[in-house]
Amino acid sequence: MGQVSLKGLRKSFGTVDVIRGIDLAIRDGEFMVFVGPSGCGKSTTLRMIAGLETITAGELLIDGARANDLHPADRGAAMVFQSYALYPHMTVAENMGFALKMAGVDKAQREKQVAHAADILRMTDLLKRFPKELSGGQRQRVAIGRAIVRKPKVFLFDEPLSNLDAALRVDMRVELSRLHAELGTTMIYVTHDQVEAMTLGDRIAVFNKGVIEQLGAPLELYNRPATEFVAAFIGTPRINLIDQPAEGAPLAHQQLWTQLLGAGSAQVRRVGLRPEHLKIATPDQGVPAYVVLAEHLGDSSIIHLRVEGISGLLNAKVGAGHSGCNAGQTVGLLPDAAWALAFGDDGRLMG
Repeated sequence: MGQVSLKGLRKSFGTVDVIRGIDLAIRDGEFMVFVGPSGCGKSTTLRMIAGLETITAGELLIDGARANDLHPADRGAAMVFQSYALYPHMTVAENMGFALKMAGVDKAQREKQVAHAADILRMTDLLKRFPKELSGGQRQRVAIGRAIVRKPKVFLFDEPLSNLDAALRVDMRVELSRLHAELGTTMIYVTHDQVEAMTLGDRIAVFNKGVIEQLGAPLELYNRPATEFVAAFIGTPRINLIDQPAEGAPLAHQQLWTQLLGAGSAQVRRVGLRPEHLKIATPDQGVPAYVVLAEHLGDSSIIHLRVEGISGLLNAKVGAGHSGCNAGQTVGLLPDAAWALAFGDDGRLMG
């Protein structure tokens, strides 16, 4: 079992409230991702679950038992850090089995559990090596293996892939997904990378200024963000946010707003539209726009556009078959109004 419940959880450092009341139930076997910008409280929350930070107020329950004051070693949780934290003078096998040795597990049993973890992680051939002989990805596997041998109820990951290059991060995401499917153990994963969050999580908790802004499945957050903050944080390229045009605003701004919402939109302060829902046409169609930059990525292109009257650039994502968009050109924009997200004065999704 690996159920984790946070009830009114709070954390303060002096007079500064870092975590301002979190209620969250994490199901047994779930892959839960905490995501948000730096300083939003996601890592602090993870450290409170691990027992590395004290809890100012509220309750932490692990499998229904209050864990606020339990020693970290008694919580049934194993932490995997960003920095690997391997002992350089120990082999991979010794690093993985060190916690078991400290717990008094006999050598034969230690070796059995280390061998099993190494087999799961496909690193049996690395057991006799030292950390300096390993790549970054291999070191991270050792850190994960050190957690696996403890057979925890809950795995806690604190930005474990941030030190790896982009290609290796993709490989490790695949490995973590496979590991979760094989072990079936509850995993709580902290990241500021929304791509990691979208690809790994069963559910995602989006943190903002010490509270959970929204909790839901990845596509739920992408398609129906509860607030402008969630809409802007989830998704690459970033969502287009278009302000309501003021009286006398340039015609292009007014045209785009009308195409998105039609009449009767006085209560809407801002509209969001994902880049893939902003189509590019010839200049005589739709809303006139000026191409500032075209990023051709091979399988797709990201077109950065300026529309008169709208502050900031709009982004359109087009397929590889779309050609003829280059900086300096004038094009027409055709927004797909069916995907428009309307936000009110309070920044929350309307309707």
